[in-house]
Amino acid sequence: MLLDTILGWFSLDMGIDLGTCNTLVCVRGDGIVLNEPSVVAVKKGTNRVLQNGNAVGVVAKEMLGKTPASISAIRPLKDGVISDFDVTEAMLSYFIRKVHGRRGLIRPRVVISVPSGITAVEKRAVLESAERAGGRKVYLIQEPMAAGIGAGLPITEPTASMIVDIGGGTTEVAIMSLADISVRESVRVAGDDMDEAIINHLKRTYNLLIGEARAEKIKIQIGSASPLDEELTMEISGRDTISGLPRKIVITSEEVREALSEPISAIIETVMRTLEKAEPELAADLIDNGICLAGGGALLRRLDTVLSNATGLKVVVADDPLTCVARGTSVYLENLELWKDTLDSDDV
Repeated sequence: MLLDTILGWFSLDMGIDLGTCNTLVCVRGDGIVLNEPSVVAVKKGTNRVLQNGNAVGVVAKEMLGKTPASISAIRPLKDGVISDFDVTEAMLSYFIRKVHGRRGLIRPRVVISVPSGITAVEKRAVLESAERAGGRKVYLIQEPMAAGIGAGLPITEPTASMIVDIGGGTTEVAIMSLADISVRESVRVAGDDMDEAIINHLKRTYNLLIGEARAEKIKIQIGSASPLDEELTMEISGRDTISGLPRKIVITSEEVREALSEPISAIIETVMRTLEKAEPELAADLIDNGICLAGGGALLRRLDTVLSNATGLKVVVADDPLTCVARGTSVYLENLELWKDTLDSDDV
């Protein structure tokens, strides 16, 4: 243990928010040093990463939906968990290499955030991938916990803190108190499902086929959860499913809201289920403390209003919700000696 502590002084320890859409890496003392899409470009039919293992992140995302037959652009995480073991390892290896560089001969200790609902087998897959990718010692932290710390909630105190973390693949809802999770729900409905809902709506209504990247753009530019003061419009191009030719249409924020109603309802139901399972004392605390929204989904216009109306509690969006989980892993790194016994690690 003493050796590990001494090595810790010299290694560049890092926290990784391994997300379905984006992976963020932060380094102890430096904050977030990398924020790239969780996408890898490989040669079709193999797990060989292109450009000598460097076609990862931004480079690979630009290829999504535009690759020739010989190349596949893969998102190796689905619903917050590893769906392609080898490609995830290659991706982690690239990110660790990029951040660690040649700055230290000693391999880094790594804290990785994972969805709270994942199985023991899925946890083991993350641990092994990170070890083989270059981590000396790997610890896992539950995502809602990391998001709560990153959002600055008083999670170590004897009062209820509630977080709703809407990522790309999963929505994590948790009530925390005394540095542990009291009640949690994890549902595999999140940002990706919102994009999917927009794609399906355009296909059904306009016979127009668009890709994931364009659907995400629509969600960000004109998406909302409840009526806006001034409704928005947007011009969108895609392929006509009947003629097979490219076509352009104009869509409104009202129809996008209609398309998003299903995934948003599923997220609200998950929040309600979590509240129903809370201890009476913790539920009482939430009257004062309210709910904190984190993750990319928290940026959807008026989502806080809709949640507040459904629960009767005040809902606030965390500062910079996209980086909450990564910032939480960073705080964990600062206090690793203190908290490491509470984490899942490769000792098991």
